[in-house]
Amino acid sequence: MTAPTRRTAGRPRSFDRADALRQAAVLFWRHGFSGTSTRMLSEALGVSSSSLYAAFGSKAGLFDEAVRTYALRYSAIYERAVAEPSLARVLERVLIDSVEEFSRVEQGHPGCLTSSAVMADTSATLDVRTYVADLQRADEALLRTRIEQARADGDLSATIDPIVLTELVQALWQGLSVRSDLGAGRDELLGAARFALVLIASPERS
Repeated sequence: MTAPTRRTAGRPRSFDRADALRQAAVLFWRHGFSGTSTRMLSEALGVSSSSLYAAFGSKAGLFDEAVRTYALRYSAIYERAVAEPSLARVLERVLIDSVEEFSRVEQGHPGCLTSSAVMADTSATLDVRTYVADLQRADEALLRTRIEQARADGDLSATIDPIVLTELVQALWQGLSVRSDLGAGRDELLGAARFALVLIASPERS
């Protein structure tokens, strides 16, 4: 009598935390915190609910980490930008690189997570909105310091107030992020960002 063939268990899918955060962020973008169920997350990530809880503690914990991860990616753009040798390049990298980050459609990004409507629909136990606001204030301070340095170095007209210019750039950044959430395409956003950079540069030449 032939012995029954022993079935070999399939190899479990390896857990990639970065990929899990990316896929979770896409769901939160699309459905909001409340509209994204644990089941939806488990199916998208290809893991069981127990594995999800083991990795992130809860749905709220996963949301918290996803928002913080993407907020830091946006802040990293500012950190790279202020290292540029000219103010023109600094501003270009802040706006253009941010648009590129907002519109990574190949990764399923429908916009900027930290300025999207999902931030108004979060767990009452989380303080991610305060975290994001503090991080954005730090980004703004970093940019303002770099603009002040540019004026001291003669790379910016003495007639331009660094505080006002910083506020303008931040307003443009916020506008581009909101437009990306509303469905504006990469080409549209890049066109707007590049035109804004031309307008900003005009007073510097006068």
